Amino acid sequence: MSADFATPTEPPRSDAGAAGQGFARALHRRYALFTLGVVIFIGTLALAERVGWSRGWIGATFLLGTVGIYALIGLLCRTTDESEYYVAGRRVPAIYNGMATAADWMSAASFIGMAGVMYLQGHAGLAYVVGWTGGYCLVALLLAPYLRRFGQFTVPDFIGARYGAAPRAVAAVATIVVSFVYVVVQIYGVGLITSHLTGFSFEIGIFVGLGGVLVCSFLGGMRAVTWTQVAQYIVMIIAYLVPVVWMSWNQVGRPQLPIPHAEQLERVSRLEQKLVADPAELDVRRHQQRRAEEAERRLADVPSAMQAQRRELMELVQLLKAENAPLAQIQQAERRLARLPRTEEAARETYRRDLETARRQALPLAGLPPQALPHATGDPDGGRAERAAFDASRRNFLALVLCLMMGTAAMPHVLMRYYTTPSVRDARTSVAWSLFFIALLYLAAPALVLIVKQEVFATLVGTPFAELPGWLRRWSRVDASFVSVEDVNLDGVLQLGELRLGADLIVLAAPEIGGLPFFVTCLVAAGGLAAALSTADGLLLTIANALSHDVYYRLINPRASAIRRVMMTKVLVLVVALLAAWVASLRIADILPFVAAAFSLAASTFFPVLTLGIFWRRANLVGATLAMISGLTVCVGYMSYNLPLLRGAFGIERPLADCRWWDIEPMSAGVFGVPVGFAVLVLASLATRAPDAARRRFVDRLRYPRPGER
Repeated sequence: MSADFATPTEPPRSDAGAAGQGFARALHRRYALFTLGVVIFIGTLALAERVGWSRGWIGATFLLGTVGIYALIGLLCRTTDESEYYVAGRRVPAIYNGMATAADWMSAASFIGMAGVMYLQGHAGLAYVVGWTGGYCLVALLLAPYLRRFGQFTVPDFIGARYGAAPRAVAAVATIVVSFVYVVVQIYGVGLITSHLTGFSFEIGIFVGLGGVLVCSFLGGMRAVTWTQVAQYIVMIIAYLVPVVWMSWNQVGRPQLPIPHAEQLERVSRLEQKLVADPAELDVRRHQQRRAEEAERRLADVPSAMQAQRRELMELVQLLKAENAPLAQIQQAERRLARLPRTEEAARETYRRDLETARRQALPLAGLPPQALPHATGDPDGGRAERAAFDASRRNFLALVLCLMMGTAAMPHVLMRYYTTPSVRDARTSVAWSLFFIALLYLAAPALVLIVKQEVFATLVGTPFAELPGWLRRWSRVDASFVSVEDVNLDGVLQLGELRLGADLIVLAAPEIGGLPFFVTCLVAAGGLAAALSTADGLLLTIANALSHDVYYRLINPRASAIRRVMMTKVLVLVVALLAAWVASLRIADILPFVAAAFSLAASTFFPVLTLGIFWRRANLVGATLAMISGLTVCVGYMSYNLPLLRGAFGIERPLADCRWWDIEPMSAGVFGVPVGFAVLVLASLATRAPDAARRRFVDRLRYPRPGER
């Protein structure tokens, strides 16, 4: 391995074609060897498990081995050159830029959260697949070629050149906000997976995994991030496909492609029908309904309920001990007693949460919609309430698809990747490669959901509590929200209504649910870690670039040297990473809804000004500035009125039902922000002075390039 992992010495430009081919061949050899090394590494740990290596050693080896190679690539690609640090020298071949973009894109949300949300919501979760995939079509058609033809380094760079200084400042601030929301989720995923692999606490896991992020983005910028992301894509796609193919083979008895199959969907549907009519499940549902009624009574008089609940649980523990009940039941009652809230406010929040949980668990299939339904709730042929629920579900599906499409086309860390290709043609081609590499995972996710549901419904449900697998206990120690089992009807057997699995658990625990060896579980965790690290690298670099390049250099100190700007970016990467790690340690939200909110913010802020900035010469500085501010304000305002976390922070007491427009979920707020942004941009531009001749020529140059610029 040379001193530069992926950048052989660049020959003179007269030999650019031959140099590009030689560069690509060198990359092919290096990453082929890397892939072979990954396969050998996995095989070695599989043998180590067979000869008796402990789970702790296997998990730690996966963590250290994968993070170590990413750190090595980052160290070998360190640079202080401005072009290399910000855009990897603009010489990343299309296929590798597509692979790096796929790794940058997949993130903890795609790798961990997408299959989980499809498990909980059925085919309604396909909104994420359709939206994110459709977004790349918008990128290819509307943005990527024009941004690459423009050159420079960042999205605010383009907005500043097209409109002026004020829009650049707004765009830089919005880039920081959107990217920070997104990076918090990635670091949350880093902490989750690191704690699972090593046994560290969640908070310590965040800062251990953070080291792998910083080595790449801190030292080598986009150059190191690019070549690390290619390696991370290889790890994550192997990690995702191996358990899907293996578990599918175990279920259907033959090897098959990792895509959803009608045979498996039919099996899951039959199991769902069986569980809906099962007498034991009906008994659990009745118990859960009584719990919901009890929670309502407790909310009516919280202080009295606290005293009564403590007294009842103490009596239950004494009774179980006196009757020599099974140890698991005694321990379950003792844990419930220890978890009782200490203050009235905490008790009220607990009772409210208990009410929501009991109502959901009292529904058929514990609130899980039938997998084959196109929408999560409602029935178009049912009563008035069911039809209304179906219409709301359909509106939310379409709204989420639109937000994810436009958010993808406006996400700053994704668009930055298309500055790194050698030419405009390569930018277009790399979008196609991005879609191909992303589709490999996106097609496998629905298949994994069917496999996991079949295992849960057919194998886990009906297991005696004394024989439950150890992974339930291990994951509940990582985070109680991931797994919850409780013998509600005290029959000693687990029913679906007594089981809750968190969305973020489905992928990470899938190998254990399917009975695969432990090394496969570690492999999946390593893939999830690669997904979180790759996206975190790109996002941290995007935030730091916006602060150092767009704010400090372009607006404050235009005379700053390139080395000074690069060094400032490195310092800011460290500061932003530590701040994001602290926010992630608060565990403020599930992965996927938080990510969807980031896409709504990006769409509301950037999509109107980017698209009209390219295709409408009349768009001007005033229109762009007001459009970004108004779109972002509408989006944040809608979220603030509808997200419990923000409602509490801003002291909003208005009933939640009165804050929803057409029952649209807050994570799809971009469906309101984007039209507002377009309308404000058009109206404000028409009401004020037209752009000068230089800016009109700028648009013409983007859309009608000279022959050598195509």
